[in-house]
Amino acid sequence: MDMNKIINYRNNLKKAFDYVAGLFSNDMGIDLGTATTLVYVKGEGIVLCEPSVVAIERGTSHVLAVGDEAKRMLGRTPGNIVAIRPMKDGVIADFEITEAMLRYFIKRVHHRRVLVRPRIVIAIPSGITEVEKRAVRNSAERAGAREVFLIEEPIAAAIGVGLPIQDPIGNMIIDIGGGTTEIAVISLAGIVFSKSIRIGGDEMDDTIIEYLKKAYNLMIGERTAEEIKIKIGSAYPLEEELSLEVKGRDLVGGLPKAITITSQEIRDALRGTLDAILETVKVSLERTPPELAADLIEHGIIMAGGGSQLKGLDTFISDATGLPVHVTDDPLTAVVQGTGKVLSEIKYLKRVTVPIKSEMHSY
Repeated sequence: MDMNKIINYRNNLKKAFDYVAGLFSNDMGIDLGTATTLVYVKGEGIVLCEPSVVAIERGTSHVLAVGDEAKRMLGRTPGNIVAIRPMKDGVIADFEITEAMLRYFIKRVHHRRVLVRPRIVIAIPSGITEVEKRAVRNSAERAGAREVFLIEEPIAAAIGVGLPIQDPIGNMIIDIGGGTTEIAVISLAGIVFSKSIRIGGDEMDDTIIEYLKKAYNLMIGERTAEEIKIKIGSAYPLEEELSLEVKGRDLVGGLPKAITITSQEIRDALRGTLDAILETVKVSLERTPPELAADLIEHGIIMAGGGSQLKGLDTFISDATGLPVHVTDDPLTAVVQGTGKVLSEIKYLKRVTVPIKSEMHSY
């Protein structure tokens, strides 16, 4: 048997296996976020929402825990275990660990280890490179996907919140995730203008950590910073300012220490990060065609993503732009809901997903 026949035989065998496995696999939509991964299964809805964290043995790629269990280990692991986040700024920072995380989520959703070859739609930041797109696709394929579609996060979020993106009117969405903020003006099922900055909830957490270091000589971890942001963080003055006791390690004496901080302090600390997001919104509005800009006066701006839940952020942006700003009812799930909706319409799916250019170059 010549080599071509062997290759054709192997290809046909793989296609047959994929077809059979596909019959036993449910199509999935994944919001592969820097901070949180959400999974939507066709016919079932959102079935999984867990931190994008993986615990491995130090110096190896042996996975010990994924998701909630791994996040509980952040900052608390013994020397032989390290808890890491394989996604950074919305893109893959560790290819091998991301693949392991995806494989874990795929198998967990299907409750088995064999004959799992689902079709997967993955939401990606609008500003990532072709190389980064291929890394996402390759990770999903190696994790067990038989077919991978990529959809830009602003489009997915707009679909998820029910915006009429196929109509000839302007829709503006701001999606603030853990690693990126995506801002897009959408019309006729396409992005008219978009801007992506690698600033999000993680940047806010880092800013809080740095503030407490400088102001109080107090060292805190990522989990504590996130808790501060959620409980007393704000972008706009509150009717009643809040306070919170924070525990950490004194950088001078090295001993445990507790202090009380206020929402006013955290708001001031976050000002630089919030101003960067606001400046990107203003640039996007300036680049919006006049006819679509007029639509925004009537329909306003929609906010989604976990970062949009920061207290008063909608008012902060509305005051600065003069436009109505609305936070969607469930901002954390908007993107994954969008991936789930396009799963059910193949023609629509191929219209809104992102093509990946070939790795081959023409000369």
